[in-house]
Amino acid sequence: MGMAKTDASILVIDDDDDILLSVKLVLKKQYTNVITRNNPKEINQIISKEQIDVIVLDMNYRIGFNDGKEGIYWLKHILDINPKMVVILMTAYGEVELAVNAIKLGAFDFILKPWTNEKLLATIHAGLTLSRSNRKISLLEHTNDTLLKTSEQQFGPIIGNSKEMQGVMNTIEKVSATSANVIILGENGTGKQHLAREIHKRSLQKNGPFIHVDLGSLSENLFESELFGHKKGAFTDAHEDKPGRFEMAQDGTLFLDEIGNLPLNLQSKLLTVLQDKKTSRLGEGIERPFNARLLFATNAPIHKWVTQGKFRQDLLFRINTVEITIPPLRDRPDDIADFINYYLNIFAEKYQKSHLKITNEAMKVLQSHNWPGNVREIQHTLERGVIMADTNEIKVSDFNLTIIPKESGTLNDEFDNLNLQDIEKLLIQKALDKYEGNISKAAKELGLTRAALYRRLEKFNL
Repeated sequence: MGMAKTDASILVIDDDDDILLSVKLVLKKQYTNVITRNNPKEINQIISKEQIDVIVLDMNYRIGFNDGKEGIYWLKHILDINPKMVVILMTAYGEVELAVNAIKLGAFDFILKPWTNEKLLATIHAGLTLSRSNRKISLLEHTNDTLLKTSEQQFGPIIGNSKEMQGVMNTIEKVSATSANVIILGENGTGKQHLAREIHKRSLQKNGPFIHVDLGSLSENLFESELFGHKKGAFTDAHEDKPGRFEMAQDGTLFLDEIGNLPLNLQSKLLTVLQDKKTSRLGEGIERPFNARLLFATNAPIHKWVTQGKFRQDLLFRINTVEITIPPLRDRPDDIADFINYYLNIFAEKYQKSHLKITNEAMKVLQSHNWPGNVREIQHTLERGVIMADTNEIKVSDFNLTIIPKESGTLNDEFDNLNLQDIEKLLIQKALDKYEGNISKAAKELGLTRAALYRRLEKFNL
């Protein structure tokens, strides 16, 4: 049994075919991919198609020109395309000074002809180590930038002891340690990103990065370059090579938020990427394998969109191995007080008003509010209340809640008849419609006991 080969691509360029053959024989015992070319003009095409780890470049080409200038020209050309490319020069004895200058220009090392196999292999091995670490560092730099931008929002504990939330947490418990794709459904502001981070924290990838891509905030022409990365010059603003979020999420979690915003043509590209587990940057043909846990979220009625042809059914099958729905706050009123107290503490500390209390009247208004903006609305409302409070108490007026009617159509249209009985009947009818005839829920929304609601149903013949 021979030794296992190292998985790497080495490109060797020399106009002497005998030298190419002998180098190839030595290298292919050690490395999986050895490419040889006798014309340096082919460098461009190869670098754009393959991920080359090390280039071994001869300094002299045309017969009769032994000044090594052509080697220097091609070295500069390679480093222009990719300043981090590891280039090893092959040079004749008389050109040592030139080779030293080449190192100042950015070559990694040089090998004197005639070389020994040990020297050749040792130099290439050292070059490969540098090449690998360069690639890692470049990916880390971009990943850290991305992480810094997304971790500015602090994510505290998951709040809510209602039975609805206990069901959600139960599912998270089961699914986190698997590699299953998860889609989180829920209205705006229900905390889908928070939940995705919780799954990451409990997963096998918890020590890797958590990369969040908000597809809702990207313009359509940026989707591809954000997700898959791009090569320098792939489009007008592509001033440098840039890894995509799939690459950045290596060994971690990639969270694609608002997946419903992905245009149809990119839905099919995403499907291919998920099937092949490989991505390629825009403007570059190199395929890079990715290894990340995938989480998705949307506030769109995604199943309805599939029937309407707005979202690909095969993509939905691929991404929703497990589906978790976060109920809106109005459907879990038991959790509202927990959120109010949590954010009251956070903002009272932030604005150095630790003695603040919410008046009973204000607390009642907060608890009976419909919270169309969900948790995010509670957060903003409490921050405003803490900022506006003049005394140690936060009053109703400090919150400035805009009461949004449950249905569209303004209150004024419906209440042009100001007869109390009629208005009472209308409100009861609305509560029943909202809860699909569930008497307990309707009574709670109206602030009545069940018995009191039954009496009114009889009275109004509802």
